[in-house]
Parts: sequence; C-alpha cells; structure tokens
Amino acid sequence: MADNHGNTPAAWTGVAVAMLGFVIGCVALMLSPVSMVLFWVGVALGVIALPVFLVMAKMGLNH
Repeated sequence: MADNHGNTPAAWTGVAVAMLGFVIGCVALMLSPVSMVLFWVGVALGVIALPVFLVMAKMGLNH
C-alpha cells in the first residue's frame, strides 16, 4: 500500500462532498415536516462524490 493512501486532495475532496451530502440528508430528515427535496439533494451529493474523486484522480491529484 502506498505511503499516502487516502491522504490526497482527491480523496479528501471526495470524502468531504460525501460527508456534506450525508449531513444535509440527515438534517432534512430531522426537520418537521421532513424536507424530501433537501433529503434528495443530500443523496445526490453523496452520489456525486465518487465522480468528483475519479475526475480529480484523473487530473493527477491522487499522488
């Protein structure tokens, strides 16, 4: 395994986007009434995190 495993800008950005999506989705479910639009925004951010990581990795930000 590489010495910098997971400690790259691409990895940090991917995790940050996924975490933001998770937090937004959780907050949406705690609102009264539940905001399904905000929930799906959070889900979309969670899904977008992987392509963000892959694009940044292709740009060379994973070394």
